[in-house]
Amino acid sequence: MTLLVIDIQKGITDNRLYRFEKFLANVKELIALARSNGQEVIFVQHDDGPGSGFSIGDEDYEIFEEVAPEGREKIFTKTVNSALHPSTGLLKYLRDKDEKALMIIGLQTNFCIDATIRTAFDNGFEVLVPEHTNSTFDNVYMNNDACYHYYNEFMWPGRFAKCISMDEARERLTVE
Repeated sequence: MTLLVIDIQKGITDNRLYRFEKFLANVKELIALARSNGQEVIFVQHDDGPGSGFSIGDEDYEIFEEVAPEGREKIFTKTVNSALHPSTGLLKYLRDKDEKALMIIGLQTNFCIDATIRTAFDNGFEVLVPEHTNSTFDNVYMNNDACYHYYNEFMWPGRFAKCISMDEARERLTVE
């Protein structure tokens, strides 16, 4: 089991997110649990390119300090929505280590989390999405609450991922 922590970066990690406090608490708990049980934690950062304000060297690009990598944890950079796009090197890394299951957490539900979940599914991974470990902002089509529930309760389960409780996530991170 590998825990993928996607795009929890300073510029988008704040109280605009759906159930921000619950999201942050759950993410921090799963990262700590994975570390304490020897599960690999991999971080992914989104780079919108030079001059965007959300690129390498920009404060908003940096990983949110409360979930920052420790020690030699790997960080992959992406310029597209899916963390598993061939350009990131992450898919190759996971295949080389013969990984079979990914627990995916982070931001944003309707962009990079959705794209990564679908790519993981298409590449044969078991995809696990713990409750309240992804979040997003309101957009012109739906508010953050509706968006969260649409993906986590309708779009992903039975199609692309197994959406699980925090209890099951805890169990999976300690048993593997």
